[in-house]
Amino acid sequence: MTILDNDAAAGSVAPDLIKDTTTQTFVKDVIEESKHQPVLIDFWAPWCGPCKQLTPIIEKAVRAAKGKVKLVKMNIDEHPAIPGQMGIQSIPAVIAFVNGQPADGFMGAQPEAQINAFIDKLTKGMPGGDADLITEAEAHLAEGDAATAAEIYAEVLAQDAANVPAMAGLARCYVVAGSLEQAKQTLAMVPEAKRGDAAVTAVQSMLDLAEQAQSVGPVAELEQKIAANPLDHQARYDLAIALNAKHARSDAANHLLEIVRRDRKWNDDGARKQLLQFFEAWGGEDEATVEARKRLSTILFS
Repeated sequence: MTILDNDAAAGSVAPDLIKDTTTQTFVKDVIEESKHQPVLIDFWAPWCGPCKQLTPIIEKAVRAAKGKVKLVKMNIDEHPAIPGQMGIQSIPAVIAFVNGQPADGFMGAQPEAQINAFIDKLTKGMPGGDADLITEAEAHLAEGDAATAAEIYAEVLAQDAANVPAMAGLARCYVVAGSLEQAKQTLAMVPEAKRGDAAVTAVQSMLDLAEQAQSVGPVAELEQKIAANPLDHQARYDLAIALNAKHARSDAANHLLEIVRRDRKWNDDGARKQLLQFFEAWGGEDEATVEARKRLSTILFS
């Protein structure tokens, strides 16, 4: 189940930074996963006192690394084969895997400072943390994979509940998925002082447009009205909103531009104002925004 299928609050979704593994899942959880970022495999047992001392310290350090490293734990009593193959003779033993191979490690309980230094050495030179996760999420969202993007944004929020770009990104995922109430709930998490951030205002515009689209008629019906009366600006305006909700951005912009061309003052300059809201929701670099801005300038200043 993806985050978009889940009604849980955004901040309650735990990231997959720390997990238990088995003999059967070791290759996937450790070997394959270490090709994306370093993975620490912690060999432990319930009877091991130093293991109990190490666990909260290493988990805290891994969370503080914010996605640069993951922790996988293996109970050697239940799964003796892997530690046997690796020659583990005493626990706790922590082995770092990088690019599918063991790279470093330590044995015994260690103080927090030493574990942090171990992780810093392991991840030195790696792109850092939340900013890269958000970039990755944005790439997935741009490709139409809102579910994966939402999982990544939620991972960032689980580590930093005040991360505004992640809140805005997760809200955007909900709007794309049609989960408008969840989008509202996520935007409500944004502190008042940050409500003016560009990422927040953009997704708020998306949400407003999606709610507007729920109140206009079906596309086919609106198109029939315009065919019967090309000067029915309200029908053309509503059609633009409906088309935008279906991601037909260029067509939506074309109809608003047609209203501006025919009657700039209609509805208190409503068509131009609606275009500006489209631009904010789409983003300044979007092809539809760039093209429509050019055409709007031509109409206004010709």
